[in-house]
Amino acid sequence: MKDPVNRRRRDLIIGMLAMPVSGLAAVAESTPPGSEGPFYPTAGMRFADDDNDLVRIAGVVEQAGGEVVELGGRVLDRNGNPVSGARVEIWQCDVKGRYLHRGDSGGGSRDKAFQGFGHDTTGADGRYSFRTIKPVPYPGRTPHIHIAVLPPGEEPFVTQLYIAGEERNDTDFLYNDIPPDKRHLVTAAFKESTIPGSQQQADFDIILNRTDGTPQDS
Repeated sequence: MKDPVNRRRRDLIIGMLAMPVSGLAAVAESTPPGSEGPFYPTAGMRFADDDNDLVRIAGVVEQAGGEVVELGGRVLDRNGNPVSGARVEIWQCDVKGRYLHRGDSGGGSRDKAFQGFGHDTTGADGRYSFRTIKPVPYPGRTPHIHIAVLPPGEEPFVTQLYIAGEERNDTDFLYNDIPPDKRHLVTAAFKESTIPGSQQQADFDIILNRTDGTPQDS
């Protein structure tokens, strides 16, 4: 079990990335939705180990290839209130550009040390955290991470996270479907990490389209 390690890592992320909720505007803009894409791995495709550390798989000696990233943030409503108890899922291609999905028949072999899919659950402060790799390009796509948020008793919210300043964003068809004035809401700066064992870190808050805990129309 990796729970003690994950708890220590979560404490480090909270300490480095914590930002007071009061820093948000009274009513913040909601995060734009994004395509789930064709490679969301069903339960039968995932590893038994589907925790929030995608770089290490239980029973596998090797660590995944790629730049290790600590990704953390909060799930909030538009008033800045934390959404607790929400399941947050991420999935992305490995350093070779392959997804953990039977339908991905790309040319190269998968990185068998990369978990490909992981999940976390937000605490009372709305926080989630993952240890993963910095996203790499997939054929025809700019680097990105798929994210799904499943608040208790509600429909899932799906989006995609992009790298701020990535040149390939300019030619990505899905990124360019997002209005220019809202693209900053789905991008995060990947910076040099101060967290041991990671090369970079990124902070990404997900703002659900609701106020006072009540879901709103899209």
